[in-house]
Amino acid sequence: MLNRRADKLELIRIAEAVALEKSIDKELIIDSMENGIAKAAKSKFGSENEIKVQINRDNGDIGIFRKLLIVENPENTNLEISLENAVKLDENNKEKEIGDEVLQPLPSFDFGRIAAQTAKQVISFNVREAERERQYNDFKDKKDTILSGIVKRLEFGNVIVDLGRAESIIQKNEMIPRENIKAGDRIKAYCLDVRREPRGQQIFLSRAHPKFMEKLFIQEVPEIYDGLIEIKSSSRDPGSRAKICVKAIDTSLDPVGACVGMRGSRVQAVVNELQGEKIDIVNWSEDPAVVVSNALSPAEVQRVNVHNEERKLDVILSEENLSKAIGRRGQNVRLATKLLNYEINIMTDQEDSERRQLEFKEKTDNFVKNLELDETLGQLLVAEGFSSIDDIKDTDPELLTKIEGIETDTAKELIERAKEFYQKDQEEISNKIKDLGLENDLINHKGLTPGMLVTLGEQKILTLNDFADLASDELTGSYDVIKGERVRIKGYLEDFALSKKEADDLIMSARDKAYQDWEMKNGKEKIKAINFWKYQ
Repeated sequence: MLNRRADKLELIRIAEAVALEKSIDKELIIDSMENGIAKAAKSKFGSENEIKVQINRDNGDIGIFRKLLIVENPENTNLEISLENAVKLDENNKEKEIGDEVLQPLPSFDFGRIAAQTAKQVISFNVREAERERQYNDFKDKKDTILSGIVKRLEFGNVIVDLGRAESIIQKNEMIPRENIKAGDRIKAYCLDVRREPRGQQIFLSRAHPKFMEKLFIQEVPEIYDGLIEIKSSSRDPGSRAKICVKAIDTSLDPVGACVGMRGSRVQAVVNELQGEKIDIVNWSEDPAVVVSNALSPAEVQRVNVHNEERKLDVILSEENLSKAIGRRGQNVRLATKLLNYEINIMTDQEDSERRQLEFKEKTDNFVKNLELDETLGQLLVAEGFSSIDDIKDTDPELLTKIEGIETDTAKELIERAKEFYQKDQEEISNKIKDLGLENDLINHKGLTPGMLVTLGEQKILTLNDFADLASDELTGSYDVIKGERVRIKGYLEDFALSKKEADDLIMSARDKAYQDWEMKNGKEKIKAINFWKYQ
């Protein structure tokens, strides 16, 4: 046991040295020592005892005590003591009452190998936890900033970075692909998250996140730092290409020119840090058509059809600009889609013309067939903006009479026919849903119309679980490159003008409901199993 004055003082010096090295409070180190010695003492005096250790902060004297509760009739001498014996123990206990605690001094003892190891483990654990808590408090406010450090080591593709007072990790998927990093390199990264973890690093960095590029531009472009230029959005294909959209708060500034810098010095500094990643700087506009035209550069856009409610953009361009707009493996249009948060459909002027002609014919044929009209009247209705029988059903007769060639009686007859068709169609759809065998969980799913349900049933999607297994592209449709040609893959619900966001919301809500049902079912099965074994 530490019984020499030199040894006792050394204990205090050790605590001070560890506190200084780990940047944690000396009091916490000494508290850890007290806990460690207390645990070792329990193995000496018995685990049933409640041991308290006090270390004098000035001279290092160690006091070992047993906590005892004052009771009238003590039964367990290891935990209880009478008031009379408490006074015998110490005259100062005269003021104590029944229910109070007193400390009984215990003799010093020599640490055995096992006791010493136990104390060491407790102290090491407490110091380690204190250090992790200090690291968390130091860095929790540094989230969403750029941190710089030295690469300490590489572990299974992950990079461990020494930040000076803490270690951080850049996970493999947050690294720039094909980036050659080795131990000893100084590295910058975006602080993605700082969170309490029971093991391993608590600080998570990223070099692949779009925010990393944005923060680099803030560092390199004083106008952005001063708030004269605002970064609206960004997107990255790490290591290959990136896009950043900027807006000038001060209208006298050229935001793109400011970000590029003299002879490209500013943007080149960012490019170098991103390992040669090509960066397109896009001028922001209130009009998404202007932004998408800038974002798809170097392709020259002829026309853009904006569907704000569905957050869709139809980009029409010439055949020779098609490959430029799409980019290698669809990279250019993919980055533009992330930049604007709009679904972008790219098509040639010929494809657009054919599409519009086909839509016009389909709408006309719908009116001619279902409302028993002649083709001329059907074309007239489509030309005036009526796209479905629902539009006619819900319109005002006076609005129809404004169309040349349609009188009041004709208008009323059109509306009446539309209402009759709608009612008949709804009855047919209801019967078809029953015949297809759709389950109630899918039928009652919020957001799915009867027409959508029929379409899903025809594709053998009959349950909520079937629907939850789908991807949004399977509902809305998508483009794919097959044998070098860009091919449109039709979605199940494409005809219902479903946006990607609406498709995502429908699928995610279905997954939530399916999971809840699964959890409930499995919970019941667990209860059944418990009851079964309980009564065996």
